[in-house]
Parts: sequence; structure tokens; C-alpha cells
Amino acid sequence: MPRVYRAGDAARALVIVLVSFATCFGQDTSRMEQVVQEQLPGNRFMGTVLVARGEKILLNKGYGYANLELEVANTPATRFRIGSITKQFTAAAILLLEERGRLSVDDPVRKHLPDAPAAWDKVTIFHLLTHTSGIPSFTSFPDYQATMSLEVTTEKLVGRFRDKPLEFAPGDKMNYSNSGYVLLGYLVEKISGQTYAQFLQDNIFKPVGMTGSGYDSNSALIPRRAAGYSARQGGPPVNAAFLHMTIPHGAGALYSTTEDLHRWNQALFGGKVLSAASLAKMLTPAKNDYAFGIVITKVDARTRYSHNGGINGFNSFLAYYPDSGVTVTVLANVNGPAADDLGRKLSALAHEGGPQSPGSKR
Repeated sequence: MPRVYRAGDAARALVIVLVSFATCFGQDTSRMEQVVQEQLPGNRFMGTVLVARGEKILLNKGYGYANLELEVANTPATRFRIGSITKQFTAAAILLLEERGRLSVDDPVRKHLPDAPAAWDKVTIFHLLTHTSGIPSFTSFPDYQATMSLEVTTEKLVGRFRDKPLEFAPGDKMNYSNSGYVLLGYLVEKISGQTYAQFLQDNIFKPVGMTGSGYDSNSALIPRRAAGYSARQGGPPVNAAFLHMTIPHGAGALYSTTEDLHRWNQALFGGKVLSAASLAKMLTPAKNDYAFGIVITKVDARTRYSHNGGINGFNSFLAYYPDSGVTVTVLANVNGPAADDLGRKLSALAHEGGPQSPGSKR
């Protein structure tokens, strides 16, 4: 006897199909929500989280407070300092200048800074981009804590490390250097004739539609900006130590939102920011898996393009998986390991049962 289908049967069947589809494609957001909730007690994590597959956003939510004293909640529109995720924007700026014939990444730094010290004779822009220059990182100097609150010009900031001896011959080794990316930001200014902040605004943020991103400031009023906090053992967070935002420059001075960083990943890896040749350069690792402002690694047999960031009061994690099109962004306004921990766990959940290679079909 033929089965009689009722409207309710069809609706239930559709629900089953949709739930199965969501689970198969790693879109069970209740599990993602659970791993975030586990980090919230004691304000171990405050911030925003975004998980997406291609252009489809799976989770996009704020947690805790953007301002503890005023009890202002974090939302997807909250703006956070992103620390060293800044470096991939600096790298992209350099590559845009190369596309316009203003420089070559193989140029010696002295070609554009004639008064550079003799020790930098063999240091190229490529070495700066890949942390292989040998220039020591000024953030590791003994006087850094005493000087980080003082406003400085970019030229004087470069002066803090320009006469220090190299740690190794250029190209021989890799040692993470914030000095190198400050110097790259300085080169962007010298070669373009614009401030670093204005060059990024005109050539990256505005074209990509990143309306919630910019160069952070200690004096400007920036809507929806989060305050930064430092965790304290056995007690509530405290306000983070003051950092003058002229200090991090091209190494870590930007602020952004999870939604803007998702737009950035979609645009950058979708070929809308750089030419194919420039993007290939940006994604070619030198030493220790480090390319141009991006770390290239394999995680569970999947290629991952990522970077994290840490700056007074903030930690960040940004990852893109080209085989699946998954983006995971975590921005925290309290220092600690939560951003990295959540980034790894959410990445794993986003891939559970999912396809390996739909990412290129965006």
C-alpha cells in the first residue's frame, strides 16, 4: 500500500536533512559555543569570535565586556587592537608598492634609506619581511618597558635599533623581529609619501570595505573600541599597561573587528588585493614556516595560513584554510592564551566531517 505523505512529514524530513547537512559540514555551532563558554569563567576570555566557511558565517558573536567598568558588552562590531596580525597588512602594502614599480622586495634597504648603517648593507626588504635580517627586535631591549609609553616619531623609533649589531648575517637564520616590520612601515612612508596609516586606509581598508579598521590612537575618539585588560592570578583583570601607539607602527599598531578580518581573508586569498604573482610571493615560506607576515603550516594534514598577535591588553588569532575556505578569527581584550586556544579548537570543529576542498569555489 503506498505511503501517504503529510505536510508535517515533509517539514520534519526537511529539518532532518538540514541538521544532517550542517553537522556534516562542521556547522554545529552549539559545540563551538560550548568551547567558548568554557573560557569565560574568571574573564579568562573576553572578546569576539567569528568562524566562516567561504562567505558563509557560521558563528559571529561577542562575549564579556568591551569595557568592564562601564559594563559595555563586546559585539561583532567591537574594535580590538590586533597586535602582530598587523604584519600581514604591512607586507601587503610593500607588495602593492612593488606592483607599482616603486620597489623590489630584493632591494637592499639602503637603496631607499641611503643613510642606513653599514651593517645593513646586505639587508634586503625580503629579509625584513621574513624575519631573516638579523636586526634585533627592539621590544626585547632592556629599556623597552620604560620607553613604551613615550610618543616617538618613526624616524626616532628606527633610531632605537639602527646602530645595534646584527644578531646574524642576513639570510642565515630567522629570529622574529618587530624592528624589521617597523622598518617596513617606515619604508612604506618614505617610498609612498604618505603616512603608514593613510596608505593602508587608501589602498587596503577602503577598497576591501574594512570600515571598522585603522591605525590605533591614544588620543582619537574611536567608536566601539574595546579597552584592554591584563589577567591577574586569583583576581579580576586590571587595566593593561599604557602603550603609546606610535611604538608598534608597522609591527602591530592596527585595530580591527572579526568581520573586517573575515573580509580581509576573503579579499586577500580571493585575489582581490594583490596580483597572483604577488600573492604567491606572500605565501612562500622562507625559514621556520614564515612567509610575508603569514605563517604557513600543516594542521591535521590541512594547509593553514595564520598569524596571532599579542599587545598590551589584547591577544588575537587569525587563520585561513585554503583547502576548505574556513576562516577562524578570535579577538580578545584580556591578555592570555585563550585566543590561541579557541582558534585551534574552533578550527578543528569547523572541519569535523567537512569537505576538503570547496574553498576555492567561493
